[in-house]
Amino acid sequence: MIINNQKFRTIWPNDGMAVGGSFVSIIDQTKLPHTFKIVEINNMSQMIVAIKTMQVRGAPLIGAAAAYGIALAMQEDCSNEHLHLAATQLIQSRPTAVNLRWAVERMKLLLLPMPTALRLQAAWEEAAKICEEDVLLNQAIGQHGLSLIQSLHAQDLNVQNGRQFNILTHCNAGWLATVDFGTALAPIYAAHDAGVNVHVWVDETRPRNQGASLTAWELAQHGVPHTVISDNAGGHLMQHGQVDMVIVGADRVTSSGDVCNKIGTYLKALAAFDNHVPFYAAVPSPTIDWTMLNGVQEIEIEERDGREVVWMTGMLATGEVAEVNILPVNTRVANPAFDVTPARLVTGIITEHGVFSPSQLKSIL
Repeated sequence: MIINNQKFRTIWPNDGMAVGGSFVSIIDQTKLPHTFKIVEINNMSQMIVAIKTMQVRGAPLIGAAAAYGIALAMQEDCSNEHLHLAATQLIQSRPTAVNLRWAVERMKLLLLPMPTALRLQAAWEEAAKICEEDVLLNQAIGQHGLSLIQSLHAQDLNVQNGRQFNILTHCNAGWLATVDFGTALAPIYAAHDAGVNVHVWVDETRPRNQGASLTAWELAQHGVPHTVISDNAGGHLMQHGQVDMVIVGADRVTSSGDVCNKIGTYLKALAAFDNHVPFYAAVPSPTIDWTMLNGVQEIEIEERDGREVVWMTGMLATGEVAEVNILPVNTRVANPAFDVTPARLVTGIITEHGVFSPSQLKSIL
C-alpha cells in the first residue's frame, strides 16, 4: 500500500535482522485515521501488548506479529522453556483468530528440533517467510475475487447501464489486517485497478469503529469510491437494491464453512440472505480451522473490555484528538468481539485456491 507516496507494509523487521538488539516496526492502528504513527517493538512482552491492545489486528497480521514475537523471544532466551512460555503467552493474547495459534505452532515445529545456537536466526527468517507467504496468498485472493466481481458485474443490467457496482463490507479486512493487500478488500482494490466502477458501503463497525477509522482511510488512500454507513443501515440498503454483494473477512472459518468475523457480521448475512444478495468471506487458508465443524458451538468468542463500548475516540473541532464517554455513569456493558455466521448463509468463500461454496471447502485440502 502507498501512503503519502511511500510504500508500506503493516509490519517489518529492522535491517539488522538476526543481530542482537533487532526490533520490529508496526503501524499503530489505534492512532488511525487521525495520526499515522510507526512504533518499534523491542521484545516479546511489547508484542503481546501490541496484539492485546489492537495496535496490530486482523487475523493474518496477528499471525505475522506472533511469529515475530517468537523471534523477539529467541533474542531474549533460546531455551526450550522460554520458547514454550513465549508460545503460551502469545496464543493467550487473542483467543479467536486461528492464524495466531497457527503461526506460533509453525514456529515451534521449526525451532524445537534445532540446536539452540541456530534458533535466533532461524526464527527471524521463518517470521519473514510467513509474512511473504501472506502477501502472496492475499494477492491470489484478490485475483480470484476480481474474477467473481467481474462476473457479477457483467450479469447486472442496472450496472451495465452506468450505475456503480456496490459492495458492502464489515469491519476492516484490508491491507491493515494483513501484511499487505488485504483479504476482503483485495478483490475490491483489484477491481478498481482493473477499471470496474466499484463503490464500497463501509460499515462503521462499532464499538471500535474499524470500518470508519481503518477501511475508509485505506480506501481513500487507494482512491476507491466509498461511503461510511451506520452498522444498522445495511439491511435497509439491501431492501432497496443498493447492495450488489457483501464481502467480509474472517478471524476463523470452520471446515463446514461457518464464518467467525467481527460482531455484527451475522446480522449482515441474515439481511443479505433475505434480500438475495450474495454474501462472501475472503480468507487465506491459514484462517480455516480444519479441526472445527460447528462454529457457533466450538469457537471461543473473545469478550473484550467494556471500555471499548463506553469510550469513543475522535477529533474535536479544535483539531485535538480526544476520548469521550458516551454512556451514563455506572452503566453495565457487554462487549463480545465476534459472532459466527452459519454456512447456510454464506454464498461462497474466496481463498487463494479459488472461490468455493461452504460444502466444497474441504476440496482444497
